[in-house]
Amino acid sequence: MDKQIEKLIKLEEKRQAETLMLIPSENYASYAVKSAQCSVLNNKYSEGYPGKRYYQGNKYIDEIENIAIERAKKIFNVQYANVQCYSGSPANAAAIMALVSPGEKIMGLKLSGGGHLTHGHPKITFPGKFFESVQYDVNEDGLIDYDEVERLAILEKPKLMVIGTTAYPRILDFKRFSEIAKKAGALVLADISHIAGLVVGGVHPSPVGYADVIMTTTHKTLRGPRGAILMTNNPELAKKIDRAVFPGLQGGPHNGTTAAIAIALQEASTPAFKKYAQQIVKNAKVLSEELMKLGFRLTTGGTDNHLMVINFGANAKQFASDLETAGIVVNYNSVPHDINPPANPSGIRLGTPAVTTRGMKEKEMKLIARWTAEAQILNIRYSIINKKVKELCRKFPIPV
Repeated sequence: MDKQIEKLIKLEEKRQAETLMLIPSENYASYAVKSAQCSVLNNKYSEGYPGKRYYQGNKYIDEIENIAIERAKKIFNVQYANVQCYSGSPANAAAIMALVSPGEKIMGLKLSGGGHLTHGHPKITFPGKFFESVQYDVNEDGLIDYDEVERLAILEKPKLMVIGTTAYPRILDFKRFSEIAKKAGALVLADISHIAGLVVGGVHPSPVGYADVIMTTTHKTLRGPRGAILMTNNPELAKKIDRAVFPGLQGGPHNGTTAAIAIALQEASTPAFKKYAQQIVKNAKVLSEELMKLGFRLTTGGTDNHLMVINFGANAKQFASDLETAGIVVNYNSVPHDINPPANPSGIRLGTPAVTTRGMKEKEMKLIARWTAEAQILNIRYSIINKKVKELCRKFPIPV
């Protein structure tokens, strides 16, 4: 290997081993997942779909992709699945392309309310530029007000409504959202990227039966590679989705990623994974409760899922940097109705998927909450906290 790159990879491996990964969108993939992703499958071009490729030599690639498709259909209880999307943002773009035409109206949650850029953030994003974007928001308590969503949807009559979040700590009511969309005459796209592992594990309701199209990334709480899946129970929409992915937005799939997705889905179908999903939520509840006891203000007053957002104030970005120095890795994030800009927001977002993968439980969450508070109070004694973090990480090594 290139010595310079090898050195940096080893340093990154050391960094991950010795720090607490609390960014809720990050996790540790298994050795099997990583091995498949970095295999000889990456040497092959496979434009098209199984049985309908534009290149010869895809016999085994077809089998792998079909396995990934069937596992996705089984684990999410859907009839159609496309596993070729490179990641969540391209997958959302493909879904929007499949469901609406340029210039038509889409409706998604505001970024500051916990939504995602690809759900229609105005002016600077693909959907914000090429579609008319209407944004719904959370209320003063940081919660989605479904009555207000209904009022806005009936008024604006969007062609597509998106339900999905990146920084919303509460259960999503897919049933109510679907009822609102029907009243407004809209289709529903559910982005479950953050909560897919919780849905599979039975600790969050599924959007199946309520959403016309479902998108999920395959890392985050699923612990797979950096890929995405688009799913539906509508055969006509399935055809549109396939055409939107290829040739609409991308060329051949990343075959190593497809194999890694298949492996991750198999891992997620086990009883052990269900226990893992349950522990994620238990850990998040304890961590949020302890943080509030220590004086931190959390948006919505807690969490029902894998993440929480501290409403820290003007110095949130600096505090995120301070925590990293202490060995606690989080990300700064907007809070509902944030008066500060996205580049210097008021919130700290943190979650429990990765530390739960390491085997940590409620006891360790209490320690993490205490160290987070100490980093704020002690201000410059980060080395003391960092030493404690490294000791905890040694007790709970990253699974190989």
